[in-house]
Formats: sequence, C-alpha cells, structure tokens
Amino acid sequence: MADGAANRSRVLDRYPWLVPVAIVAVAAGLMVTIFLSQRGGGEEPEAVPPAEVSDNGDQGPADVVQPEQPDLSSIEERDPDDALSAGPVDAPVALVVFSDYQCPFCASWSHETLPEMMGHVEAGDLYIEWRDVNIFGPASERASRASYAAALQGQFWEYHDALFPDGEIRDEADLSEEALISLAGELGLDVEQFTADLASDEVGERIQANAEAGLEIGVHSTPAFILGGEPIVGAQPTEVFVQAMDEALARAGR
Repeated sequence: MADGAANRSRVLDRYPWLVPVAIVAVAAGLMVTIFLSQRGGGEEPEAVPPAEVSDNGDQGPADVVQPEQPDLSSIEERDPDDALSAGPVDAPVALVVFSDYQCPFCASWSHETLPEMMGHVEAGDLYIEWRDVNIFGPASERASRASYAAALQGQFWEYHDALFPDGEIRDEADLSEEALISLAGELGLDVEQFTADLASDEVGERIQANAEAGLEIGVHSTPAFILGGEPIVGAQPTEVFVQAMDEALARAGR
C-alpha cells in the first residue's frame, strides 16, 4: 500500500487540476440522477417534512428518511460474445468499469484493486464488463481501439495491463498508432491482423458505443463503476470494493 500512496502523490503533483475527492459523492449523485431522468416517467418522491408533531403538541425533529439506492443493473449487457469481459456471464454479480487509458487513477485502480476483483471472477461470483469513455481525447481512443483489437485475439487483459504498466499511465507519445502496434508485437499478437483490426469500422463503432454508454449515464470523469447495480465513482480504496462486493453477493443470496 505504500507504493499505492506514492503513486497517488506523484499523480497529484503531475495533475493538480484533477477533481478533488470531495466532489466524488456529487459525481455519483449526478450519474444516478441522469440515469433516472433518462428512464423517464417515474413519479417524484414525496417530500419529507422538516419536523413532526408529537402527541403532546411538542415539535420534535422528524425522522430522517434515507432514499433507496437505485438499481442500475440494467446497464449490464451480459453479452457472452463481449470481448472486453471476464468471468461467467451468469455470475451472481456484475461489475461495469468505465475507464480511460490516460487516466492516472484508472491506472492505480487497475493495479491495486482489479486483482482483488479478478479473484471473484475466478471463483465464479463476478462478471466484469470494461467500457472506455475516452474523455482525454484521441490518444485515449487509439489506446481503446488497440485494446479491443487485442481482445479480438483473446488478449485484452494482457494488453490492458501493458497499457497501465505498474499502475502508471503511458506517455501520450507511447499511445501513437506505431507504438500501439509495436506493443502488440511485443505481446506476441498477430501484428498484421492487429493492424487491420485497429483501423476497422467494426472496432471503431464498438469503441464509440462503449464511450456513449458511459456518457449517457453521466460518466464525465473516470474511473466510475456499477457494482451489483450500485454506482461507485472514483478510485476508491480496495476495501470499498470488497465491502460492496460482499453486500452484492449477500443480496444475490451467496
């Protein structure tokens, strides 16, 4: 964990303009609000009164009514042909990850927390769907297309890990088309096929669809997650995901 703390310190030094952690909760609320508004047609919740009157006429504080967390499990695709996935498609819990290959916090999450989640994948309890939002621009989109081209050869996760070496992002120069093709060769991929897939309309359309899926529910910063139907925004500590996973498994009766 000391390495993780050092990584975060370097990230903050390099990117002082990144959204403070204090805004994460607001972002989560925004993501949920946008999703609910797009579902449409729902009744507005009844307002909670500021105070209630007791039998003897004294005014006391009202009970605080906590709103129920909305179920966002409809975001899950559960597509058995999804090349950007891991685990059994019928696993009791699904994790949808919205990421960006130029996002330093996505890199640290992939290094520190993703291995813990993969343990649940191996146990058959979790299905992961990866979605790149590409909010950092063209270099992010190229990296996303490259990871999908690798996925078509069954090596998405190997290529993904190489794009986040040791929990760090690559320099933008290392996300050029030439560098991405070179990386495919280093990983033993069929470079000719990889190069063709990298430029194909099929790959471009899929990457665009994944990005739009995130933006449509309010994912305008990364990383963001839907775990067991509930939103988590930001590279929260691994313990947050462990607890959320335990709760999701309990809801699923596991």
